[in-house]
Amino acid sequence: MTASHSVLGKSYDAFLFDMDGTLLNSIAVVERVWSGWALRHGLEPEVFLKTIHGIRAVDVIRQLALPGVDADREAKQLLDEEMEDVEGVIPIPGAVALLNSLPPEKWAIVTSAPIVLARRRMAAAGIPMPAVIVSGEEVAAGKPSPECYLLGASRLGVDPSKCLVFEDAVAGILAGEAAGADVAVITATHATPFETPHFSMPDYSSCRVSAIEGRIALTA
Repeated sequence: MTASHSVLGKSYDAFLFDMDGTLLNSIAVVERVWSGWALRHGLEPEVFLKTIHGIRAVDVIRQLALPGVDADREAKQLLDEEMEDVEGVIPIPGAVALLNSLPPEKWAIVTSAPIVLARRRMAAAGIPMPAVIVSGEEVAAGKPSPECYLLGASRLGVDPSKCLVFEDAVAGILAGEAAGADVAVITATHATPFETPHFSMPDYSSCRVSAIEGRIALTA
């Protein structure tokens, strides 16, 4: 565990979790599907793959502004490929036990993935389905916009500034910050470490949840 430990023992109204890279590891699928897409469009996969994490597929493609490329159509094709490929999708160590220890009304998943893909990957990894889930297709602006985390907090009926966001990607970290939440960074899937002022830990193996007067806290 690195950086500030101020989130440990601090009580929150709810926890908001990103999915890919935070609760489950889908790197194998992402690299297979997106590498193929990059090669079809004349992009170098090794460089391109570093730019896509935590961002909606349609936003990734739009930002490239490739001539003659329809972002919505390409994103749909990628979704179809990712729905067919869940080989190697596994839970982040300790994630399932941690989620199962949380009261259902105290946590949500906030993902950039479409809901059908989120459900597919969560089932493949054995991640329990939360009562509240926000998908990338439900917001006008994806991460790093805070809209998704604001929506997740709203659906739980809590103030986002009283939530702890769990993230792995820069876009998601920025979204959590902009929502006013505290952020914990999960580093299990980081091939290349990056500097962050936030509390970080490799996975959930060494932490647990404590209940404090109707609120929840992460403890080591």
